[in-house]
Amino acid sequence: MTTHGDPTTSFKAPVAMSANDEARRRGLRQMRTLASSLLVIAAVVFFLTQGETGFLGYVNAGAEASMVGAIADWFAVTALFRHPLGLPIPHTALIPNRKQALGESLQEFVADNFLNEDVVRDRIRTAHVSRTVGEWLVDERHSERVVREGARIVTDGLAHIKQSDVSTVIQDAIMPRLAAEPLSPVVGQLLAEIVEDNTHHALVDLALDELHRWLEHNESAISALVGERAPWWTPNWLDERMGSRLHQEALAWVQDIRKQPDHHARQALDTLLRQLAQDLQHDSSTMERFERLKVRVLEQPQLAMTSIALWDSLRKALIAALQDEQGHLRKRALDEVRSFAQRLIDDEVLAERIDALVSDIAAYVVNNYGRELATIISETVNRWDGKETAERIELHVGRDLQFIRINGTVVGGLAGIVIHAFATLT
Repeated sequence: MTTHGDPTTSFKAPVAMSANDEARRRGLRQMRTLASSLLVIAAVVFFLTQGETGFLGYVNAGAEASMVGAIADWFAVTALFRHPLGLPIPHTALIPNRKQALGESLQEFVADNFLNEDVVRDRIRTAHVSRTVGEWLVDERHSERVVREGARIVTDGLAHIKQSDVSTVIQDAIMPRLAAEPLSPVVGQLLAEIVEDNTHHALVDLALDELHRWLEHNESAISALVGERAPWWTPNWLDERMGSRLHQEALAWVQDIRKQPDHHARQALDTLLRQLAQDLQHDSSTMERFERLKVRVLEQPQLAMTSIALWDSLRKALIAALQDEQGHLRKRALDEVRSFAQRLIDDEVLAERIDALVSDIAAYVVNNYGRELATIISETVNRWDGKETAERIELHVGRDLQFIRINGTVVGGLAGIVIHAFATLT
């Protein structure tokens, strides 16, 4: 049967007790029993020695003072967590009634004394975070665990990326943005920097090497091309000689360009690229032609399909490589982690730089979000029920507080003996 209550009423499930909490509860119960037993013993001794003089008079006075001290400290300790004897005495049950103020005080204390830039920086400096991390990672068990967990997280993340989501991002976000954004100045600036730094020379050398290799192994293709393009009335032997000569000249020309870094063909290419870079940034007609070409390319359906297919193939390859524990990618990642860990131990400059970075990040967090982080304390305490709050706090500190009752009983008895001796002797 289903019951419906007031929707504004919230019901809190009881907090599950852990093994440590059970041990604390047993210790609290034992200390309560000990403190209460001392009070009972003091009361029994007091009544048994009532009206006695001499030595027993001292015992009676000590027992009386012990009862007073024990009862007073019992009242003080109990008043922190509940009303003594269930009586609504003012300024008792302090924790249940003032838990909000307690939470705010704890929040302020933590924010001022722990979430403080100087404290955080000093702690990170003395902790030697980078060296500690390096010594932990250099252990094979830990480095293997890091790689294993990292591979699992990346694999799960890649597996949850749907192809339809990637298609939506490419077609609805990336493609329209590229089409609307003028890219000619950016491409021109990038091309100018590439030419200025001679970065394209490696690509040119690679193209020349491949072209030279192709020419060396395809002389017949050149001869066949010449034969196809020659007039019908030229004899075959002439076509063959022309094809062979053309092949030799092309091979020698490419070889010259490969060997001469300052070849005029290279210089002409550099000049062409520099001019193209300038036109892409400043010539309106060139910029317009580039943008039209860009739009035509982006509007090709095959481009989006190819991009999605490439991503999907890359994703599947990465997942397969990450799942293979004996694969090259996992082994390489493990080697890199161990190498980095060893550098953290051996390279003091790197360690100091990382420690400084961690210190700066921590200082930024506590300076900008320290107060917000500390509010977790007050918000958590405010969500607790008052009675539950008192019980949880008493569970952690109540055992030590029982020593106050024991000390009150003992110290009270000693004080009573001293006062009785002073009154007797005077």
